[in-house]
Amino acid sequence: MPGRKILQPDTGGDLWVFGYGSLMWRPGFEFIEQVPARLIGEHRALCVYSFDHRGTPEKPGLVLGLDHGGACRGIAFRVAAKRREATVEYLRAREQTTNVYREVMRSVWLQNEARQRVSALTFVVDRGHVQYAGRLSLAEQLRHVLQGHGRSGNNRDYVLSTVKSIEAQGFRDPQLHQLAAMLHGEP
Repeated sequence: MPGRKILQPDTGGDLWVFGYGSLMWRPGFEFIEQVPARLIGEHRALCVYSFDHRGTPEKPGLVLGLDHGGACRGIAFRVAAKRREATVEYLRAREQTTNVYREVMRSVWLQNEARQRVSALTFVVDRGHVQYAGRLSLAEQLRHVLQGHGRSGNNRDYVLSTVKSIEAQGFRDPQLHQLAAMLHGEP
């Protein structure tokens, strides 16, 4: 996989990256601009068992993936052409430690004045991967998030940071917000 090239229509060489989880609040790469964006056809879900960043194989946490159906609001980051290759390498090292995601180019709608559509590098869950959790009940999600701790920290912080980022953009993700309330001890 390291030698695989990401294909994107020629848009002056810049790369767009769609963030819907931790990339929203900790991108970790240089970018020229960030724009609220919407991807149609997939939705954000805590559907990936984390064996590395937020859990271990013995005590998996849960992280977000894009799964089939619906839509997802997030952030599109525009990366300068000269930073494209380094950014893709960085994202592969960060997001693909266990290859649970498929690297794909997806159309996203920028929520800017022009309301333009761009093609963005996006990490979509591989439903055939052993770490695909599918649709878990809120109680199961809570159990995994509370037990999850990996090299990037505890799973609780990951969920709460994502919710905080979503709120900063002015919207809510009902499922994640419900889980966040449970993590805060609210009914």
